[in-house]
Amino acid sequence: MAGPPAHETTTRHLAAAYPFAAEPGLGRRGVLVGRDLLGSTFSYDPFDLYRRGLITNPNMVVLGQIGRGKSAFVKTYLWRQAAFGRRAWVIDPKGEYGPLARAWGVEPVALRPGGSVRLNPLDALSPGQRTLGAADHDESTRRRAELLSALASASLGRGLLPTERSALDLAVAEVSVDTDAARAGGRRASPTLPAVVGALLAPSADAARAVGTDVAGLAADGRHVALELRRLVAGDLQGMFDGPTSAGVSLEAPLVVLDLSAMYHSPALGILMTCAAAWLHAGIGAGSAPVPARRRADGERLDDDGCAGGHEDDDTARGGLIVVVDEAWAILADLSVARWLQSSWKLARAWGVANVAVLHRLSDLDSAGSAGSEQAGLAQGLLADSETRVVYAQAPGEVDHAGGLLGLSSTEAELVPHLRRGVALWKVAARSFLVEHRLSPLEGPLVDTDARMDEGAATGAGQIAVGAP
Repeated sequence: MAGPPAHETTTRHLAAAYPFAAEPGLGRRGVLVGRDLLGSTFSYDPFDLYRRGLITNPNMVVLGQIGRGKSAFVKTYLWRQAAFGRRAWVIDPKGEYGPLARAWGVEPVALRPGGSVRLNPLDALSPGQRTLGAADHDESTRRRAELLSALASASLGRGLLPTERSALDLAVAEVSVDTDAARAGGRRASPTLPAVVGALLAPSADAARAVGTDVAGLAADGRHVALELRRLVAGDLQGMFDGPTSAGVSLEAPLVVLDLSAMYHSPALGILMTCAAAWLHAGIGAGSAPVPARRRADGERLDDDGCAGGHEDDDTARGGLIVVVDEAWAILADLSVARWLQSSWKLARAWGVANVAVLHRLSDLDSAGSAGSEQAGLAQGLLADSETRVVYAQAPGEVDHAGGLLGLSSTEAELVPHLRRGVALWKVAARSFLVEHRLSPLEGPLVDTDARMDEGAATGAGQIAVGAP
């Protein structure tokens, strides 16, 4: 006896035919990104997902070929987050975030060699914040030395020798001591790069005695480091990070854009981006709230390992700052600064920050170093500390070469090269979504980076209106 005829259906109707086999989505909290192609609408908020225990960190990596909608997503994501009271800081190597900043009512902070605006990467606090205690002072000194070690290593093209690192540590500690005048004025005087270079070239007798040498010996130990850092003070990169932060530059605006486009084609771009990131992170570490505690469905608070740990009130710990590092390959390309970036990435939960790294290609991560090398491990670690991965179309060779870093299944790897413009594969923890990003009519001017190539181009079929902040 023949059985019943086979029933055919489309994926559009599959959720109705087999309702319990459909992906339930991430919920409706957070900004509306667009349409889940296998469901309904798609919303996303890293702080809410972390609080609910659905992700273990709020960081994100966004990858996509030029012209596939990667930049449009990042800009509208920031714009829509403003409706929820989120703030954003952006390191902009190409100068593409100007329209977004002006829509927010602010001007980008444009950094140029010999320009009028300076940022001090050794700042400990942004203006108006609290005075540091002794423990905070020691931590600031340590992070300053760590930053300058990364910059010097990148410039030298090698790791620092123990004698060089000791000379640098002593110089940073010496210039980090508060002056009597600063204390009398009720403020904190942050050291500057010229001061550190000066302390390296002409160390004190106390510093030399601390490591059992004389002044001439300590000066010789730190000379190569001093000459490399001097490039930021008196060389071709002077005028951006070689003095106190310019008056009127602060992190209080709802959007802060650091425009480095004047140096986009410079081999030193990664170093400059690291200086810019350090200035931002000084404000983050000093003034941010922690990410809201994660909870189980029954309300039990979870620690970072997913274990129960108390019932802390969510309202006492509100995260809400998003930090975007565009063209992140420039930082990852160097081992020393990649180490520094990863150490900052790991502090996201403590600082209440969702970091976003924007890259063009999967190989930007995979080519960071040879298989098994520390640099390749750092790239993989950055992904491990970014539990949300948004992947726009990639060339087939890219997916074959580096798709394993993202944990793509064979089906996903086959799909990624064929994603049309505006559609991305979202990997959120162990879950996957196909999401079509939608623009409102008001958002087109904020994201258009190729108006001269395509005057009047449509911003996407089936647009939906999204409330502007």
